[in-house]
Amino acid sequence: MSLSLENVKCPASNVLFTEEQEALVVKSWNVMKKNSAELGLKLFLRIFEIAPTAKKMFSFVRDSNVPLEQNPKLKAHAMSVFVMTCKSAAQLRKAGKVTVGESTLKHMGSVHLKYGVVDEHFEVTRFALLETIKEAVPEMWSPEMKNAWTKAFNQLVAAIKAEMKPSSTA
Repeated sequence: MSLSLENVKCPASNVLFTEEQEALVVKSWNVMKKNSAELGLKLFLRIFEIAPTAKKMFSFVRDSNVPLEQNPKLKAHAMSVFVMTCKSAAQLRKAGKVTVGESTLKHMGSVHLKYGVVDEHFEVTRFALLETIKEAVPEMWSPEMKNAWTKAFNQLVAAIKAEMKPSSTA
């Protein structure tokens, strides 16, 4: 099944991120920060558990015999993705938009386009992210926190999708 990203609009992309949602995201991120490397790896291990074929999208996993849990390139990538996602979420309301640099967003859009990332991949990642956060801060977890993180993630996905355009120089 092939999806066209041009017609896909994230339903939460234009919805205001409230002070309460911001507070929930910031509070949980402040607790998770110190374990970013471990949580990032958990996130990716969960993604690969849900969607084993996703491993093929990462050359440093696909071309390696090192177990996932010990793969230094996966660990570094996983931590940077987790930190970037969480920092973006924590700054969403203050900035009024996703705060990943424009060149970074353009790069992320082109990489996600190149590797054929589609809505299902973002859905798996959102589910894995929410499960990772839920496990990391179980005493804080609530339907409100889940909604806050979902909205923040959806904003980031919308920003990435907006940059998933074929290059005109190709």
